[in-house]
Amino acid sequence: MVDADTEAGKDAETFVSWREFLGSPYAASLALVCLAVWLHAADSLIVATMLPSIVAEIGGAALVGWSVSLYEIGSIVAGAASALLIIRFGLRAPMGMATALFGFGCILRAVSPAMPLLLTGRALQGLGGGGLVAMGFVAVGLIFPRRYIARAMAAVSTLWGVSAFAGPLVGGFFVEYATWHWGFVFFACQAFALALWIVLRSDAGATRPTADAAAFPVGRLSLLCLAVVLVAFGGVEVSIPRTVPSVAAGLACLIGFLWLDERAGDTRLLPRRPFDPQRTAGAALLMILSMSMATIAVTAFGPLLVTAIHGVSALTAGYIVACSSIGWTVMAVLVSGLPERFDRLMIALGMTAVALSILGFLQAVPEGPVWLIAVFAALEGGGFGMAWTFVLRRTVALADADEVQRVSGAIPTIQRLGYALGAAYVGIVANASGLLSMETAADAAKVARWIFMSCLPFAAIGLIAMSALVRERERADRRQAE
Repeated sequence: MVDADTEAGKDAETFVSWREFLGSPYAASLALVCLAVWLHAADSLIVATMLPSIVAEIGGAALVGWSVSLYEIGSIVAGAASALLIIRFGLRAPMGMATALFGFGCILRAVSPAMPLLLTGRALQGLGGGGLVAMGFVAVGLIFPRRYIARAMAAVSTLWGVSAFAGPLVGGFFVEYATWHWGFVFFACQAFALALWIVLRSDAGATRPTADAAAFPVGRLSLLCLAVVLVAFGGVEVSIPRTVPSVAAGLACLIGFLWLDERAGDTRLLPRRPFDPQRTAGAALLMILSMSMATIAVTAFGPLLVTAIHGVSALTAGYIVACSSIGWTVMAVLVSGLPERFDRLMIALGMTAVALSILGFLQAVPEGPVWLIAVFAALEGGGFGMAWTFVLRRTVALADADEVQRVSGAIPTIQRLGYALGAAYVGIVANASGLLSMETAADAAKVARWIFMSCLPFAAIGLIAMSALVRERERADRRQAE
């Protein structure tokens, strides 16, 4: 991979065209990062398409929900550990291992005769896929000069948008013309080819391994995993005796993880004070966590509610939600060439658009019309695409030198954590407001109002954290200290 040190002195304020970026020596590194993201992004959508055929052949319908849960848990754990692994072992070995784990998970799923073995493969895919995405973010921060980071992030965002459409098409192709087993083999081949490419490339530009590589935070990672499981378990069947103790225990485990990690010194998984809005990294991660929790509702419950309220087909409802990916991709590509002086403005405008989209869903999902729901989905995705491209660049620019890897790896990890916790929280609200007993469109509309209303507090927290992130004073204080 190309060493970015020689580029450090270049002016980050200059406009970078796609022609310049794609023609630079960093194009091969960009392709590697994009392939890593593709494996993670497209797999979930392909699995969703093939899942009915899988259950019809091997059974295990009662365990289907754990296919999502195990993948998310594996992604969060691997993402949390990725920065520490890179600090200790360099970039190449951990990224190659994550790719291989993903590939072995695909093979296990391809040969699974029953759901338990298939879920084991799914957990390995989560560990590999979550590690790949987090390490991809770290690689962008380490390898590319600051003037190229926005373009690199736009390319990654484009892959997410492409996967929204290509994933189901690929999955449908294997179900229709071959078998779901070959679908997993197809992805295993891609993973092993990528692992080979990573191993054969040089490790320039990445952190070199340190001497102390023995200690690994198994206890803290187990605590983080348990926290997500407990919160999710509390939302499966809502009742005071079950939900309250489960969620409380999950939150206690999460607080315990943060407390232990803060005191772990060089083995920390997250940056110092990860949710402190007075720090650049803390403000960014708090914003990402809150906005992820606030926006997961439309993905988790949007198709079900739109179908129940407005009578559209499942395919139409799915593509309405996919408008978010389209908006994200289009906006990320359009704004990615802006120089660094626009970072604060784009983050502020983008996060404000995301918050407004939640207000829009509160009105449009229960009341309609359907096309307006698609507009707000595109607004939500466009807001993320506008801001996401610059969050990493600004955070890396202002973070302490010894925190860059942790901050870069924490961004996608905290996003996944927000989705997991948000889905559990919204699930509790949905079940408590009558999701399981709704019979008419009016019942579904009432549930929709409660769901999106419950997301507003997290959107407000996200906006407060955003305002802290875009403050100019911190940049000025840092420059003065230097």
